[in-house]
This record gives sequence, structure tokens and C-alpha cells, in this order.
Amino acid sequence: MAALSILILHLAVIAFNVAGCVLIPVGAWRRWHWVRNFWFRVAHLASLAVVALQAVFGRACFLTLWQGDLSGTSNTQPLIAGWIDRLIYWPLPLWVFAVAYVAVFAYVLALWVVVAPAVPNRKAQR
Repeated sequence: MAALSILILHLAVIAFNVAGCVLIPVGAWRRWHWVRNFWFRVAHLASLAVVALQAVFGRACFLTLWQGDLSGTSNTQPLIAGWIDRLIYWPLPLWVFAVAYVAVFAYVLALWVVVAPAVPNRKAQR
């Protein structure tokens, strides 16, 4: 059950990262104010930074490692877990993911400049 929970969390993180990459530029074009929310943007940038750094250093995602440790050697898997597993774990060399993750991180950094987040007002916090 714990391995399935990690798998679902992993899918949620992936969905957050992909959705942010799509919705930030679309939201800027559509003038959606929430896409400039500073804390959303920091979370998105930090999440993708962790993914890119792990790949650059030749490490598998810590969620992947945890899920593997928790699932043990059992080959039986609930149907939905099998679908999610095939959706997010592709049989490609790690360098392919490293290149892709760094490219996506560069894209998100560019979005930080082109669709700048609204910096919280420090005077309002006093």
C-alpha cells in the first residue's frame, strides 16, 4: 500500500510539473492572475530543479527509489498501479531523461523571466 501511495504521489508531482509548463504561458496569454502567484511559481521552479539536478548527477528520482524499495520483489500489482507505472517509467537511459529535464528546467527559467511572478509586497507584511 505504501508503494502505491508513493506511485500516486509521483504521478501528482509529474502532473503539477507538466501542468505548470503548459498553464503558465497559456495563463499569461489569457491574463489569468494566478499563474503569476509567487509561491506557486517558486514551488514549480523548485520541483523541476530537484528533478533536473537528480538526473544531471545520474541519480534516479528519490520517489522512484522509495517506490522500488517499498514494493519489494512482488510482481503482483493492482491494475491502476500498473497503468500508472507504465505511464511514468519509460525504459530509456538516464542521460535521455537528464537532457530532457534540463531542457524543461531551462524552459521554466525562461518562463520566470517572460511571465514574471508577482513578488509579494514586503511593506504589507510589516
